[in-house]
Amino acid sequence: MSILPLPSPFLLLLLLPFLVISQPTTTKNDQTILLNLKRFWSNPPSLNHWNQSSNPCKWPEITCTATAITGITIPYKDINGTLPPFICDLKNITHLDLHYNNLAGAFQTALYNCTNLQYLDLSLNYFVGRIPDDISRLSAELRYLNLYENSFTGDIPVNISRLLKLSSLQLHQNQFNGSFPAEIGYLTELEELNLASNQFTPSRLPPSFTGLKKLRKFYMAEANLIGELPGNLSGLTALELLDLSQNQINGSIPSDLFMLKNLTEVYLYMTNLTGGIPDSIEALNMKIIDLSANMLTGKIPDGFGDLTHLTNLTLMFNQLSGEIPVSIGRLPRLQNIRIFDNNLSGQLPPDFGRYSDLEVFEVSLNQFTGNLPENLCYSRKLIGLAAYDNNLSGEIPKSLENCSSMRKFMVYGNRFSGAIPDGLWKVSKLELMMINGNSFSGELPDELAPKLSTIDISYNKFSGQIPTRVSSWTSLRVFKASYNQLDGAIPQNLTALANLETLWLDGNQLTGELPGTIVSWSSLNTLNLSRNELTGQIPDGLGFLEVLTVLDLSRNHLSGQIPSQLGKRLVLLDLSANDLTGAIPSQLNNGAFDRSFLNNPGLCSDNPSLGLSSCSSRFKTRPSSKISTKLVAVIASTAVILLLLVVLMSRYVVLQRRRKYGLDAEWKLTPFQKLNFTETTILTRLTESNVIGHGGSGKVYRIEVNRSGDFVAVKKISSKKDLDQRLEKEFLAEVEILSKIRHLNIVKLMGCISCDNSKLLVYEYLENQSLDRWLHQKKAPSSRGLNSSVRHVVLDWPKRLQIALGAAQGLCYMHHYCSPGIIHRDIKSSNILLDSEFNAKIADFGLARILANGSELTTMSTFAGSFGYMAPEYAHTTKVNEKIDVYSFGVILLELTTGKEANNGDEHSSLAEWALQHALGNAPIEDALDNEVKEPIYSNEMTGVFKLGLLCTLKLPANRPSMKEVCQMLLGYSMAAKMRKNGADVAD
Repeated sequence: MSILPLPSPFLLLLLLPFLVISQPTTTKNDQTILLNLKRFWSNPPSLNHWNQSSNPCKWPEITCTATAITGITIPYKDINGTLPPFICDLKNITHLDLHYNNLAGAFQTALYNCTNLQYLDLSLNYFVGRIPDDISRLSAELRYLNLYENSFTGDIPVNISRLLKLSSLQLHQNQFNGSFPAEIGYLTELEELNLASNQFTPSRLPPSFTGLKKLRKFYMAEANLIGELPGNLSGLTALELLDLSQNQINGSIPSDLFMLKNLTEVYLYMTNLTGGIPDSIEALNMKIIDLSANMLTGKIPDGFGDLTHLTNLTLMFNQLSGEIPVSIGRLPRLQNIRIFDNNLSGQLPPDFGRYSDLEVFEVSLNQFTGNLPENLCYSRKLIGLAAYDNNLSGEIPKSLENCSSMRKFMVYGNRFSGAIPDGLWKVSKLELMMINGNSFSGELPDELAPKLSTIDISYNKFSGQIPTRVSSWTSLRVFKASYNQLDGAIPQNLTALANLETLWLDGNQLTGELPGTIVSWSSLNTLNLSRNELTGQIPDGLGFLEVLTVLDLSRNHLSGQIPSQLGKRLVLLDLSANDLTGAIPSQLNNGAFDRSFLNNPGLCSDNPSLGLSSCSSRFKTRPSSKISTKLVAVIASTAVILLLLVVLMSRYVVLQRRRKYGLDAEWKLTPFQKLNFTETTILTRLTESNVIGHGGSGKVYRIEVNRSGDFVAVKKISSKKDLDQRLEKEFLAEVEILSKIRHLNIVKLMGCISCDNSKLLVYEYLENQSLDRWLHQKKAPSSRGLNSSVRHVVLDWPKRLQIALGAAQGLCYMHHYCSPGIIHRDIKSSNILLDSEFNAKIADFGLARILANGSELTTMSTFAGSFGYMAPEYAHTTKVNEKIDVYSFGVILLELTTGKEANNGDEHSSLAEWALQHALGNAPIEDALDNEVKEPIYSNEMTGVFKLGLLCTLKLPANRPSMKEVCQMLLGYSMAAKMRKNGADVAD
């Protein structure tokens, strides 16, 4: 075989001109058009590389053939303005992609001049108005049209059906409030149709849509569909995915739906479909079925066992009964099964996991009996096992100790017994183990899985001592072992767990003294050691734990005095039923801890609300009956002198304070209601010991105004010279707004005190302070006055839902019932205050403004707000409306449901961005919810509020709901949660 020689350098030189000519280039005219386009958009920095000295075909946003520009792709470039009318001067353009920018205005009919256009993507922008009736004048070659998430309104024009070559039509998440044409059914080339998340007039699904023979994916969730589904869905012969969830569809599931041979995914959750699942399930290629959150009854048909391609089976939140067909456990491709919250019973099919790569197994909240299937993790791919709240019994399969893929193991609320397999404690990826409420026995392991952060073994029969090697449990954040049979002393090594946040060891048989050195518990916020046999003194170190807010040491045999440092940040405290002695420390000597010290005969307090004997009476001596007249005179004279000294000293202190706070100036008190204090009462008590917080404008004080124990909160506006003008405006804005509005969920402004160089706002005092302190354990100078009358609640889900509804009602009042309407502009969890019953009140109106003409936009001269809460449009425009408050409130809803902070989604994004990416991913929404408060009984409402948070934080303001709509939805969730709770109480 001969080898051809390489071309000589001389030959390459001869070929070089031809090689250069063959590279893509453009005409000078096309380059000029592109540079004009850049100037039209005010020269965005992202297009700085567009210049006259370079070839446009080398710009990453431009696609070329050998002689012409054919494509423009400029997403995520923060381009502002409108679509230029000359864009179609690029005569050969076939591809135009400008998605995810800030383009606005009406649909540009100049696009009709792009006669070769095949691909048009204007999604995720701010286009408004109606789609033109003559939309069919777009290129006859158009195959892809994407206008997703803009603000188009009105009807979808009938003439869109004349774009006969369309294969993909994306019109979801707009503001269409008219009709959609049945003529869409004539687009015979259509493969993907998405009309979801629009508020169309109530309409039935047109029978003509069943003629879309090439349609593979059909999305029409949240589109106001009503009536029954058409009976000829089998006409959609190519259909692979059908999503009609969250509509008002009723009736039963058409029997021919599952005859579609290519159908792999069906989503019909949150509709009103009733009846049973059809027995005639013949879709042999079915991969995903989601019929959750309907009102389906009856049994799971045996035909499901014939769906050999099925990967996902989702039937949760229905009323299905009977047993799971044994054949479902043998499906060869089954990966996810979610059938929780039904009335299913009988034994779980024993072959689950034996013949498939099972990843998710969720069968909770049913009435299953018998054992867990032995082979659930046969393929070593099981990630989550949730079988809680059933009647399952027996021992945990030993095979699970080799399940290296498992992250979550939840079997609480059953009748399991025996020991936990040794290897299960150490599964390398295990993060969550909840096995409480069973009859498990045995001792705690010396070693845990390296990622295991949450363990709940409460209400079992674990015994023995806490292992001394507990210090190796380094990832542990939550450890709940209440009501077991643990004994022995609490090892010192337990205090080495720096990540530990919650520790419950109550209801055991622990003895000995508490560990003396506990400074390593730097993250601990909840400690419950009640109902044990502990002795000795309360360690002083507990008072130095920075984030400890809940402490329960009740019903032990603790003795000695209460450490003076204790109580700096405590919200809930119970030291009752011990052998403690001495006086209550000053920081705890108030009504907030009125039941914290009962049944300690040796304790005393002069505060009658604590229910203890008086310290004064214990040390009172009996006066002598023989006192000379001379002695009486001396005592009287001394008393008079002392009284004069007190008066003089008081006047001196007042004068010093008046000088310190500028009291020499003329102060003016402006009351907005009847007051029981004067300006002097406030001014003389502005001391550091009364500081409870710091705001952007100055300090906040908690001040007692009378002997009855009434308090007010005083916000002092700082007076730095370079901030005077801005702060003056903030002061005037807050006074103007709060003095005029009255609402249960808006903080009450009682009055203002002002002089030339200082401003004070006097509010009602709210005992439980701000929401962010409860959600994120924020530090504050003092926890003084935090109310603990609701002692069984530490922001559980019902309380969070109550707070969300209250704050929403306050905002709704501001937006819709004040005339003119009010925008707050700085809604965040630190500006939601809580009273003693956890009723929410909106505060801090320093950034709020009154809308000039109702709903009209108001141009702001300054930029304000807090990172993580600011709506995206606020970053590039000063024109704002009430939807910026809706966005911020949506972030609060995400905080309430996930427990995360607004600026802490993950290492790359804010909470709103993180939540959206989570929802768009494959992980279930339930995984995003806060494990600290997540309960099966409320999972439906928590998921709903999470989704509402996503809706409120949509990029386009027009797509966000109004606060009136948000209130209605939260009220519905609140009622549903109460019904579930009442139902559970009855069941208990």
